[in-house]
Amino acid sequence: MVGSQEALAQLWSLADLPLEMCNAVTLTGEEPALPSSFCIGTAAQASIAASALMAAEIHRLRSGEGQAVTVDMREAAILFRSERYLSLNGEPLPEIMDAIFGLFQCGDSRWVRLHTNFPHHRDGVLRVLGGIPHNREAVSKALQAWKALDFEEACAEAGLVVTMARSFAEWDAHPQGQAVANIPPIMIERIGDAPPQPLSAGQHRPLADVRVIEMTRAVAGPVAGRSLASHGADVMLITAPHLPSILPLAVDTGRGKLSAQLDLRDAAARDTLRGLARHADIFLQGYRPGAIAGHGFSPEELAALNPGMICVSLSAYGHVGPWSGRRGFDSLVQNANGMNLVEAVAAGEEKPKPVPGQANDHASGYLLAFGAMAALYRRAIEGGSWHVRVGLAPTAQWIRNLGRLEGGLTAVDPSQGGVVDRLEDIDSGFGRLTVVRDAAHLSLTPPPKLMWIGPSVPGSAATPCAPSTPVWIQLTFTAPEL
Repeated sequence: MVGSQEALAQLWSLADLPLEMCNAVTLTGEEPALPSSFCIGTAAQASIAASALMAAEIHRLRSGEGQAVTVDMREAAILFRSERYLSLNGEPLPEIMDAIFGLFQCGDSRWVRLHTNFPHHRDGVLRVLGGIPHNREAVSKALQAWKALDFEEACAEAGLVVTMARSFAEWDAHPQGQAVANIPPIMIERIGDAPPQPLSAGQHRPLADVRVIEMTRAVAGPVAGRSLASHGADVMLITAPHLPSILPLAVDTGRGKLSAQLDLRDAAARDTLRGLARHADIFLQGYRPGAIAGHGFSPEELAALNPGMICVSLSAYGHVGPWSGRRGFDSLVQNANGMNLVEAVAAGEEKPKPVPGQANDHASGYLLAFGAMAALYRRAIEGGSWHVRVGLAPTAQWIRNLGRLEGGLTAVDPSQGGVVDRLEDIDSGFGRLTVVRDAAHLSLTPPPKLMWIGPSVPGSAATPCAPSTPVWIQLTFTAPEL
């Protein structure tokens, strides 16, 4: 089994940074942090520590001051499930799971997992099944006419998000499993030339004056943006008016960010985004591979537009292999790659068993933030334009490679009442939010309480400034309706 310090050193080496930098971190606590046969606590601690330690190194580069970084495993594991503990005015937020989200058995007795939390994915699945009613009984009955693999393929061809539950052996033999088997959890590549861009000295926050464009949804990408904002970056989350969001996730991960809407199908919106990109340091995107590039915002095009740009890309199944262009979510990845079936075996159950929380999502989020900051650090010293890649499936492979925990499923699953010491309240236009505190403790630049920026009124308007406007963005934002 790989310990947290070793796991952190592995991540650090992938960024091609001196390993002695890792000496500034103290990691406390031990497994099992959550009820799982996988080392979820180790993954949480190492990925959060990598992000926090990189922020401390950027602060040292700017100020000359070193600082201590501490991450406790229990606190990291709780933060890995921040959406679970979110509440509004003392009450849980609306249920995010659609009525037919989850596992179903097909006619060949194999399991499939449906992801139907977005309306277009839900409606697409119902169409593939013959236009049946939107309820679990109808879906379960219709799937008896299907083999699991055939249904997975039919849904993939329709651009939907469904996977068949596989064993580790089946995933390892699958072309996509083979494609990602040796892909590291994070890749940082120099993609263009540009002179060094030193960061201004003496800032009180590690990422002060660093501008981030974030075009992500769901969990992993938004967690990355939230992490960058916690270290002082100006993060502009850009969504589109026609795209639905999962509201509790948007509320939890939107803290500390500005937000606006741009429909990239419109030429004027693309011009506006180019204007923003000319003044940005980091462009973080988490849509299906090729989707943002198809509008003219590939890493290469962004580097040509703004030499020195740091492009950060998230994919579901990795950037290579036959599934590289498929849409996906954490729950589908861990179902397809064997994690759910082997977790069930460890629990003595037959039905595939998810790991506790969206561990691949959250780990990927902190790896994205770590990679973005590592590229920023290297740009300041070496120059260049950079591309950072993280994928949910490679992250899951990294977690798998950390080893398994004998008896890990007997660990206590922290309830809302069991994590009160890790919660804090903030005021917002929604009401009084209760959120999870950051698990990273930095001695000189501790992450602050992340507040909602701007008026914090649900539904308030936000408009990015035109490219010619000297101010990067207006300090108003759009928030989801609750």
